[in-house]
Amino acid sequence: MTDAIYDPQRIDLLLVDDDPEFRGSVARRFLRRGYQVKEAANGDEALALAERRQFDVAVVDMMMPGISGLELLERLKASHPEIEVILLTGQGTIESAVQAMKLGAYDYLTKPFPLAELELLIEKAYERRVLRKENQQLKAVVSRTQSAPEIIGKSPPMQELFRLIERAGPTDKAILIQGESGTGKELVAKALHAHSSRAAKPLVVINCAALPEPLLESELFGHEKGSFTGAVAAKEGLFEMADGGTLFIDEIGELAGALQAKLLRVLEDGSMRRVGSVKERRVSVRLLAATNRDMAKEVAEGRFREDLYYRINVMSLLLPPLRERQGDIPLLVKNFLGLEWSIDDDALAALTAYHWPGNVRQLINAIDRAKIMAEGTRIRLVDLPPDISRGTHPSAASMERVPPSPLDDNLASIQRSHIVEILERERGNKARAARVLGVNRRSLYRLLDKYDIR
Repeated sequence: MTDAIYDPQRIDLLLVDDDPEFRGSVARRFLRRGYQVKEAANGDEALALAERRQFDVAVVDMMMPGISGLELLERLKASHPEIEVILLTGQGTIESAVQAMKLGAYDYLTKPFPLAELELLIEKAYERRVLRKENQQLKAVVSRTQSAPEIIGKSPPMQELFRLIERAGPTDKAILIQGESGTGKELVAKALHAHSSRAAKPLVVINCAALPEPLLESELFGHEKGSFTGAVAAKEGLFEMADGGTLFIDEIGELAGALQAKLLRVLEDGSMRRVGSVKERRVSVRLLAATNRDMAKEVAEGRFREDLYYRINVMSLLLPPLRERQGDIPLLVKNFLGLEWSIDDDALAALTAYHWPGNVRQLINAIDRAKIMAEGTRIRLVDLPPDISRGTHPSAASMERVPPSPLDDNLASIQRSHIVEILERERGNKARAARVLGVNRRSLYRLLDKYDIR
């Protein structure tokens, strides 16, 4: 045991024994060692002390009047699961001590015993207590630092999304993640899982659109040997793999009717059967689902079960398309380029102005292509895909001078959103907003009139 783990002065010890002479001698020994020690003559006193103080280790006599040592163990572990309990037992109660181990006791000693043996056992129990606490803290740190490392955005829609992830993540409810293709639905699922109490358990991912129905059923629920051609061995499904954790089903709108019914059964009571099996298995899985379809329309037109829809849609998160968070594009570009790369202003302006029908996924592809085309480590306008470079967004200073054309409708919407976002970020201060946009205040007022921004 390392000194970093074992520090007697940090050990809070609870001694519970109805023999005052024995209890006193034990207490004196550990007080001399620097332990923080509290004594209790019975179970009621011990429970009262435990309500007022957090103990690391409790040494409990098995045979006491009133609340027995076994009952005290159960009650302590129920209300204070972090405490480690060591039981003291006579020869006639060893069987009960073994039963107590199954109920969560750290270990037991049979009377009489050397106090040095008890001290060693307390040290080991405290070590496990500290390591378990540190493990929980590490998981919490990992959850915070990895909650959404790849979800980038400072725009109001993204800030609202982050807020909802923090609120919804710790719950155990099913969540439906909706958004266009390429908006990052799987990243949101990972963030929800990282914020949940199941973060230490697996996050299992499957895309319904990628597999035919028979194979999808086998992937989700598993199969027995010989249940179909090619089933040469039994295989557990993703629900079993995700037991205790989270299952993320992408493109759930593609799920066939028969599988919808089977999925509903698992969500209702946790029971499922492998393909070709009559044996019922039970799992505890949190479901996260994603789709780019209008699920309410799918239900109305009979392609998706209404009862399943309500099961998977306890809460819905809507991911904004990239064109609705234009201000995040420079941040995304910088992230995808990396520290070694730079980009010309006109190239960044073209990327910012583009409407991105493929959203963030398309932006990543465009950056990757530009890196291939670039000479050196600087991205120029000419390095971008032609459809992006040809649609270069005019600078803010020239917005008011651009004559209208049939192609301007979408750009006008983007320009208006950009101006509104800057005004919101600057809290309505038009002077600061004009400086950010690169125009004078008179030009900004004309733009406000042009786009009917109030």
